[in-house]
Amino acid sequence: MVYCLRWFEAFWGWKHVRGGQQCSWIDFAGRSARATIPSPDSIATHSIMKPTFNIGIEEEYQTIDPETRDLRSHIHAELLEKGKLLLQERVKAEMHQSVVEVGTGVCSNIKAAKAEVKELRRDIVKLAKENGLRVASLATHPFADWRVQEIYPDERYKHIVEDMQLVARANLIFGLHVHIGIEDRETAIHMMNHARYFLPHLLALSTNSPFWLGMNTGLKSYRCKVFDKFPRTNIPDYFPSWGEYENFIKLLIKTNCIDNAKKIWWDIRPHPFFNTIEFRVCDIPMRADETIALAALIQATVAKLYKLHTANQGFRLYRRALLMENKWRAARYGMDGKLIDFGKQTEVPARDLILEYLEFVDDVADELDSREELNYIHTMLERGSGADRQLRVYQETGDLKRVVDYAIEETETGLEEDEPASVRKVG
Repeated sequence: MVYCLRWFEAFWGWKHVRGGQQCSWIDFAGRSARATIPSPDSIATHSIMKPTFNIGIEEEYQTIDPETRDLRSHIHAELLEKGKLLLQERVKAEMHQSVVEVGTGVCSNIKAAKAEVKELRRDIVKLAKENGLRVASLATHPFADWRVQEIYPDERYKHIVEDMQLVARANLIFGLHVHIGIEDRETAIHMMNHARYFLPHLLALSTNSPFWLGMNTGLKSYRCKVFDKFPRTNIPDYFPSWGEYENFIKLLIKTNCIDNAKKIWWDIRPHPFFNTIEFRVCDIPMRADETIALAALIQATVAKLYKLHTANQGFRLYRRALLMENKWRAARYGMDGKLIDFGKQTEVPARDLILEYLEFVDDVADELDSREELNYIHTMLERGSGADRQLRVYQETGDLKRVVDYAIEETETGLEEDEPASVRKVG
């Protein structure tokens, strides 16, 4: 079994910290390990260290009633409690009682991440079936009504609902979050600045939410528009330095806009507790292989941007307003629309730009050992996104319950052991 250390334990689980001292932590399986905490004198060299580009992946699943195909609370089935016995801290609740989130540990490469994502999916699918539920990987439910969904009994969610009222209650959406390890915060803010350009491309690939309240919304990612109602969402502005970002956060806290930086819900953000940048733009895809492909592309993007950064080169920084034009196109049309190539100042089919994107990261694929996983992007371009496939099922059957059935099947697809691949492709 591939072993990945939990994000929390990797960055915050130290029992006692002193410069240069050997300290221990306990991983999620209860095993102990040892590591040396850097002394203050060594911290000065930290900023020139190459990032680890470690990966952490979080997926949010729907818990489904197998008879009605509607969302159903996992509370009475005690899915979370039983899940924690098996998966410990890798499974947790979200704001609504029909949402279950699972998260990998810190994975050193995409193959470790793939093994853990599939293991987590297998375990949660099995647990759900054993307790009279099913699991679907959809970014919105095709016909569920958020007005009858219960909020999970937790103080954090109680405060969010109190603060944002119906905006919070209506936020019945399901996403994919990918963390990439960048230990130096100054480097992280620059990588975030440049990576913003690619967020619409990632969204177009991941779109998986065309339905809302039983209606075809006409959008490939309606999840984006639901989440837009929250404050501090969407693509962020760029920040010239980590210090300016910190001052921004301090101002929001000082003026009672937020009480901590976790209430920054941008499509990409420096994580407030982990030494990562977190990509939050993607709809949760149906298949595990799609999740892995997107995570591989995100990791490769950061690695390529860092490569340019260290060569005193950089990707051009565009204004947020321009990037938001592309995000709208991605949400509306997915892979079938056109995005704007701002360098050429022209529209280009999204699929063509995604192929160019793969060429852009091709030279880091072998260094990251992610060529096989990146190649699945070509499969996604051929098969269409989850939204495309949902719409095809609905056009063929006229039945949204059949769409849910299809999503349940796709959620369970590809969880067996992988066969070795020998395709070069990528870009």
